[in-house]
Amino acid sequence: MTTFAKPENALKRAEELINVGQKQNALQALHDLITSRRYRAWQKTLERIMFKYVELCVDMRRGRFAKDGLIQYRIVCQQVNVNSLEEVIKHFMHLSTEKAEQARSQAEALEEALDVDDLEADKRPEDLMLSYVSGEKGKDRSDRELVTPWFKFLWETYRTVLEILRNNSKLEALYAMTAHRAFQFCKQYKRTTEFRRLCEIIRNHLSNLNKYRDQRDRPDLSAPESLQLYLDTRFEQLKIATELELWQEAFRSVEDIHGLMCMVKKTPKSSLMVVYYAKLTEIFWISSSHLYHAYAWLKLFTLQKSFNKNLSQKDLQLIASSVVLAAISVPPYDHRRGSSHLELQNVKERNSRMANLIGFNLDPKADGGEVLSRSNLISELVSKGVLSCATQEVKDLYHLLEHEFLPLDLASKIQPLLTKISKLGGKLSSASSVPEVQLSQYVPALEKLATLRLLQQVSRVYQTLKIENLSQMIPFFDFPVVEKISVDAVKHNFIAMKVDHMKGVILFGNLGLESDGFQDHLAVLADSLDKARAKIYPPVKKASKLGEMLPGLADLVDKEHKRLLARKSIIEKRKEEQELLLLEMERSAELKRKKQQQIAEEEEKRRLASEIEKRKTQMILEEIRDKELEQAKALLEDVGKRGKKKIRKSVLDGENVTKQAIMEMALSEQLRERQETEKKLQKLAKTMDYLERAKREEAAPLIEAAFQQRLVEEKVLHEREQQLEVEVSRQRHDGDLKEKNRMARMLENKTIFQENVVHHRQAEFDRLRVEREKQIQQLLQARRQERDAIRKKIFYVRTEEEKQRKLQEEEEARKREEAERQRKIDEERRAKLDEIAEKQRKIEQELDEKKERQRREALLGRSTDGPSRSSEPIGSRPSEPIAAAPAAAAAAPAAAAAAGSAAPSGGKYVPPVRRSNKTEGPGQAPPPESDRWGSSRQDTSQPTSDRWRSDDRRPSFGGGGAKSTWSSSRYPPRGGGGGSAR
Repeated sequence: MTTFAKPENALKRAEELINVGQKQNALQALHDLITSRRYRAWQKTLERIMFKYVELCVDMRRGRFAKDGLIQYRIVCQQVNVNSLEEVIKHFMHLSTEKAEQARSQAEALEEALDVDDLEADKRPEDLMLSYVSGEKGKDRSDRELVTPWFKFLWETYRTVLEILRNNSKLEALYAMTAHRAFQFCKQYKRTTEFRRLCEIIRNHLSNLNKYRDQRDRPDLSAPESLQLYLDTRFEQLKIATELELWQEAFRSVEDIHGLMCMVKKTPKSSLMVVYYAKLTEIFWISSSHLYHAYAWLKLFTLQKSFNKNLSQKDLQLIASSVVLAAISVPPYDHRRGSSHLELQNVKERNSRMANLIGFNLDPKADGGEVLSRSNLISELVSKGVLSCATQEVKDLYHLLEHEFLPLDLASKIQPLLTKISKLGGKLSSASSVPEVQLSQYVPALEKLATLRLLQQVSRVYQTLKIENLSQMIPFFDFPVVEKISVDAVKHNFIAMKVDHMKGVILFGNLGLESDGFQDHLAVLADSLDKARAKIYPPVKKASKLGEMLPGLADLVDKEHKRLLARKSIIEKRKEEQELLLLEMERSAELKRKKQQQIAEEEEKRRLASEIEKRKTQMILEEIRDKELEQAKALLEDVGKRGKKKIRKSVLDGENVTKQAIMEMALSEQLRERQETEKKLQKLAKTMDYLERAKREEAAPLIEAAFQQRLVEEKVLHEREQQLEVEVSRQRHDGDLKEKNRMARMLENKTIFQENVVHHRQAEFDRLRVEREKQIQQLLQARRQERDAIRKKIFYVRTEEEKQRKLQEEEEARKREEAERQRKIDEERRAKLDEIAEKQRKIEQELDEKKERQRREALLGRSTDGPSRSSEPIGSRPSEPIAAAPAAAAAAPAAAAAAGSAAPSGGKYVPPVRRSNKTEGPGQAPPPESDRWGSSRQDTSQPTSDRWRSDDRRPSFGGGGAKSTWSSSRYPPRGGGGGSAR
């Protein structure tokens, strides 16, 4: 592992290695620097190093190195400068995307280039052999060699960046941007597998965010900005999934969005919810979940009508028509009939789950299948006025399929409406989230529903019906398809019918015989038999116990009386309750009657409106029928004119003439004309056949004679041309021999001339070759000299730089040593000053104590009697200590200096006792100790100069002979030269 004193050195070393072509070593050097523990503090140089590092990783496609480096750089930048990490990651993704695009454009250019020598040849032999061995086309091979490695690296880049930025509140915007770019990558290059993995990665990141809530810098989903970023990412994921037609992944994305909304308990903006429900409609339609598809359309219609203020009437009409058609496209029977309990529970859970996704809150105790049903949906459409917003064709289709009973004309009336509906649709101008609505997608489901309704209505009218008649009544499908639809309907107990193919009929049954009332007939029979047995063989009555009850008859009567009184009160209460209940029932019955009357009035209005609509429809149909009849008459007259035969006017003006009759007449007239024309053509063909046969019989002998004459003429012509060719060949041979003999005389001269020319050309070539070699030698010598000069310059420059660097390092080391020495001297000086100040404080404290003690002794001495005080040898004794104290204090530095001069030169502290013992002789007695307060001391002749500014107190901080210590001035030296005797 390479170590560097500064990060700049590592960057410089990497650039040098790159210049000489050693990119791997440069990458390893930068990787060692980034992962080292010495450089954990962020600085601008590290950012430049990271830029160079990711460039090398991209050039060499080293995704693992890039991931390690980015993780280490995130640790460095997390708490200091997150923007630097963001810039590095953006640069990394930009380089990877740019390289992938370059590889793709290079592959396309390679495919389009004309890499053949012969433009008439399809492929080269080596290309043919390579294609036979590999079995790949040229484009596939170029993609595998050039594009695929860079796409893999780009995908690894996106995964690495998402892994580094996950669950980081400071880099949420960059995380969302990376996810969006990864989605666009999958969309642009149709990478479905990578898209599934990307969705799973983002899903795991969110689950880990909820699982580990004690992480540092964890995003707060309750914040509006964070929630909006996460929702935008999920909605982009949903859009790309639907565009790639990954419907399962799209449904999982919808579940992710719903889970995110439930997690934060906030509803996104209406524009996002419109996208949510628009994509739900696509998913449910692809999965053939028509009921959930219709409910999603209903929610989408409600959102658009409530929040889209710019919604035009045309767009609202298209959306409402889609809602109505989606609702009536739902199969009209229950798929759960005959299912087991476990299947019913699964269906209930599924309905509850889908209802939560769509936004309907279900009662958990109620049956989810009864709440989310076709009947409830249609009643909700009517109550919310969705049907009134739809187009007129959709309204007519709804009334025909849901309310009308037209077993014979249902299909004929529905078919033109379906044709009109299939042409409706287009782009919505005011609903950007719903780009396009096509009503033609509901036509197959509506045709199936019309078939079911027709079968249901026919089963109520007929018991037996021919298959041909039913096929004519249902123009949408062939009979096998109708049979398949009917089998499904019979399976779910929607209709009861059987198909007899041998007789060619359909048998319709009665659903009443297969209802729930007849399914438990065995239980009803058992109950009836049990009642009959009880009547035939009544149970035996037990003996009376009146004799046993006689002794307690009075108590029994009393109890019975009380029970009757209580029963009477209970009956009265129940009567009152019953009266109240009757009043309530009357009130509710009155309300119900009024409601029914209102409903009946509305029904009457609708019936009148439908009758008016029927009359209008009938008038339109009559007009259409009259027009068709006029067209048929015109056609018949045209046929009569062309056939030069007039049609009887009584036939055309008859009252009972129908279009079908006129068409049959026209067809018969056309058939008659065609037959006459065929007869004429047959007669003409026979005549032509006779003529042609006679002509060929007459021409046959003439043709044979002409052929024989032609053979004789061609034989004579062949012999003449052969003779002429032989003569010409002989003459040409003789001329060639003469020419050869004439040219043989010049052969030697030609040889000599050829040798001369070759010799001159060889000499010229040798001369030119020698000159060329001389020029090459001179050029090599000049380049060698130039290269040596450059190397010397580079060596000199490097040597000078190394000298300057060493001098700079020595100067920096000298400055550091000087600063360290100065710092130590300052610390020692401060320590000595602190020690001196502490000693001075202690001396002053002792002096204060001495003064206090003298004051007390003086006070105690005044309390004694006068004769004893006058008998003392010195009259002014109490005042001596006070007067002597300054003298003692002044003499202390001199004594300390004297003691210091006698002390060892090492500056070691020696107690005063030991110093006095050293100064005295071994046999000399110590002098009498002076007064403790220094009154009898004779050192008043010492100068009273300032002790702080004395020249004797200049400590050298290293020991010396004149070192002064404040501690030695507390007591005067014993036995020294400055001592005093009593």
